[in-house]
Formats: sequence, structure tokens, C-alpha cells
Amino acid sequence: MNIKMPEFDVKKFVKGAGSTLSRVVQLTEEKLGTSEKTEMDARFEHLSERSDSAKLWTEKIVRDTEAALIPNPANRVEDFIFEKIEKQKPKRLSNLEYLGLDMIEGGGEFGQDGPYGSALIKVGQAQQKLGSCERDFIGSAGMCFIQPLKKFLEGEMKIITKEKGILESKRLDLDACKNRARKARSMIGQQTAERDLRVAQSEFDRQAEITKLLLEGISTTQATHLRHLHSLVEAQVRYYGQCNKIMSDLQRELVSMRPRTPRLRVNSEDVDLACGPPYLSKSQTQDSSQHYQQTITLHPASLGSGPAVTQHASPSAPAPDSFSIVDDSILAALVAGSDPNDISVL
Repeated sequence: MNIKMPEFDVKKFVKGAGSTLSRVVQLTEEKLGTSEKTEMDARFEHLSERSDSAKLWTEKIVRDTEAALIPNPANRVEDFIFEKIEKQKPKRLSNLEYLGLDMIEGGGEFGQDGPYGSALIKVGQAQQKLGSCERDFIGSAGMCFIQPLKKFLEGEMKIITKEKGILESKRLDLDACKNRARKARSMIGQQTAERDLRVAQSEFDRQAEITKLLLEGISTTQATHLRHLHSLVEAQVRYYGQCNKIMSDLQRELVSMRPRTPRLRVNSEDVDLACGPPYLSKSQTQDSSQHYQQTITLHPASLGSGPAVTQHASPSAPAPDSFSIVDDSILAALVAGSDPNDISVL
């Protein structure tokens, strides 16, 4: 069995090795200040600096946008790996969706018929909607902003970087030929050096023109990036608008679920003044003017200290099952027998 070995071009290898060695020597002499360096014109230098700046800041913007959309670095690494192997990214729940699930389950445990349990379920459902909107926004932002910028970095910017590297190699070859032409002693050596110099100058000029055209195209890509930036802002406006609507609807639902009777919170306990705990009692009497008088009595003995406090109020409504809102004197009486930090009006 005959195995055909790939052909090895010795001349090409030797020539490449010689060029590499010549460039290393030229670069070393430039660093030491013993050799002259061909300088590019001011216009080219300006374009080159602009391209370097565009590459630097585009990379930063892409990284920062990804970090803002997906704060967890482990998730970002996982998504990057799946991108490279060209597979679909794993679907994962957001933190808001996890929170919503736990709130719904907790509300069911506390009792969905109770005020706290039903409120937990409502808030949990809203958190799930927020999480779904967040996932849609992350996908939209990636499609309309991050991916186009990455395509620019991996496409046009890579080509520009490659061509700039080739131009630097051609520049080193040109300067090396200039040094050899200056150092040539014999007539034959002088002619060979001048011929190599003309070839090197031609290749350098051609590569400089190609690179300059690519650098000038940076300005057109910025106009494209501006459109992508507008798309990102539009996606954010939609996202925050959806979030605002979800939270406004939730707030209205929670307000409609609040009890209408006066309530207090004493020592971290909710007190419904319509029925009251053991240390509050309520009675009504009717005077000669057919007005009902409400009496709310606090029994501090049940709270642990202080004499009993009675508060009278005369509501304007004549119905016996309607009660006026407790005034400040009752709050003062409650504060007298409780920790002020544990009392709030609901």
C-alpha cells in the first residue's frame, strides 16, 4: 500500500523563514533606535486610531449589555458555549418566575380564601408575567442589538485587524530592504537590493490602500449600529411599558381586596375593629335623638399592663351596623400599653 506524502516546498519554507527572521531583526533595530521606520500619513493614522477605538468600545458595550440582561456569569458562559457548538440555548426560569412559583404555592398553603393567601397568589401570578416579559425582552435585545454588534466584531473588525497585521509585515519588509540597499557595497548587491526595494515598496503601497479602504468603512458601520441602538431602546420601552401595566393592574386588584372596616396592627398582630380580638370590645347605645353611640373598649389586662380604656364616638350614620373610624385617642391608648414601633394603622 503506497501512501502519498504531501509535497513539501523547501524553497517556500526557506523564503518564509528568511522573511520572518528579517522582520524580527528590523523590529529589534527599530526598538533599539538603530534603524529608520516608515511612517504612515496622518489620515491613515487617524483612521487606524478610530478603528481601534471602535473595536475597544464595541467589545465593552457588548459585554456590559450581556451582563445587564443576564447578570449570572455562569449562565452567560453556558449560553456562549451553546452558541459556539451551534445548539439551542437551554430554557431556564428567571428569578422572578421562581419567586412567582413560590408565592403561588405559599398562598395555597396559607389558604387561597384568606386575605394573605389570595394576595400572595395574585402577586405570584404578576411576578410570573414579569418574568415572561423579561425573557422576551432579553431575546429581543439579543437579536436586535447584541448579535449585530458581535457580527461586526467577528466579521469586519477581524478582517481589518488581519489586514493591518499584513500591512505591518509589509512595512517591516520594506524597511529591511531600505537598510540592505543602504548597506550594499558591490554593484551586483546594490542592483539586487534596489530590485527587492521596488517590489517591497509596491506591495506595501498596495496593502496600505486596501487597509485604508477598510478603515474608511468604519463610519458606515456606525450608522448601522445607530439603527440597532434605536431598536434596543424601542424594545426597552415595550418591556417597561408591559411591566408598568402588570404592576398597575396588580395594585388595583390588591386595593380592591382590602377590608373596608377599620384595622390596626398591635404587636405585629392585625386587629379588625369590626369584630376585634379579646382585648377589644364594642357596644352601641341609642340616645333620645335616635343617634347611635359606639363604644370601643381596650382591656390592657389582656395586653399585660395598664387600666381599661374606653372610647366613645358618635357616628353620623344612624345604622346600628356601621361604625366610625377610630380616632387618635384610641391610638394613643394603644400606644400606652404597647411598643410604639409595633403599631401601625392599615
